[in-house]
Amino acid sequence: MVTAAVAALASARGEKVAVVKPAQTGVAAGEPGDLDEVARLAGSGDTHELARFPDPLSPEAAARACGLPPLDLARAASEVRSLAATRDRVLVEGAGGLLVRYDPGGATLADLARALAAPVLVVTEAGLGTLNNTALTLEALALRGLALAGLVIGSWPDSPGLAERSNLTDLEALAGEPLSGVLAAGAGRLGRAAFCHAAAEGLGRSLGGHFDPAGFREKHTAAREAT
Repeated sequence: MVTAAVAALASARGEKVAVVKPAQTGVAAGEPGDLDEVARLAGSGDTHELARFPDPLSPEAAARACGLPPLDLARAASEVRSLAATRDRVLVEGAGGLLVRYDPGGATLADLARALAAPVLVVTEAGLGTLNNTALTLEALALRGLALAGLVIGSWPDSPGLAERSNLTDLEALAGEPLSGVLAAGAGRLGRAAFCHAAAEGLGRSLGGHFDPAGFREKHTAAREAT
């Protein structure tokens, strides 16, 4: 959903946007995958899936399970560079997280980001468990010298609890900067125009929207204190 939101806002600005999914897992041949959702919501058909494995596993494990060769990340990097030569923006969506393995040698999305010198937008959860997972991902980025493009909460519940409201402050502390966005739960069920509006409301200026992280945090901190 966050990939679709970033793509929708970039397309609305008139940018030529390509979206790449290096490896799609858990989807059989002929079935709609993540890029079909991106195209539906963002209105962009410039999507590129480089490998598909039917089992709902990490890319390396899924390739092994069905006897197919794993994704070649060097080839993936070359394809992204080729697209970038004729597009204003290329978005690359991972599968499973920053350090999930793509091949038996242990290549990860972090290696692809480093090969492309690309900043990484981290999408995280709102509730319990997110602080540890997010801290580990941010630490892995820093250790590899990868730039953080921002931190986005991918699904904000209609009725946030104490953990979700408290995590707004703590996630910003981990990132060392304000949140780059918070998408409302259920955004994927919207039509294209409504989704683009939700993307603008939910993503910050660096991603093309007008989300106000301070106002959002203060609103939900006040709700926490009221309870």
